[in-house]
Amino acid sequence: MPRGDKSKYTGKQERKADHIAEGYEKRGVSEKEAERRAWATVNKDDAGGKEEGGSGRGKHTGNPAAHKGGRMGGKASGERSAADRSASARKAAATRKRNESHAHH
Repeated sequence: MPRGDKSKYTGKQERKADHIAEGYEKRGVSEKEAERRAWATVNKDDAGGKEEGGSGRGKHTGNPAAHKGGRMGGKASGERSAADRSASARKAAATRKRNESHAHH
């Protein structure tokens, strides 16, 4: 199987890669780079192709990228003092109030 061959990937994995690539392209990433990142993400999630003979077949995928949102951040604010967090909260509230008129709702 030559490098880059997608024959061992399921239809679902291909759809997933397409969807991820579209998201990158919407954010201004080139088509080629978006495709590369999308397949890297699918590989990370599924450990390779799930079809027979693929390296990801039969492997449990415990923590895919799609479920990591919100778990990565938060550490920095936890280490800051209450006064610092409070100041940030006040600043954020002021910004939201100032930007209220620009809302897209």
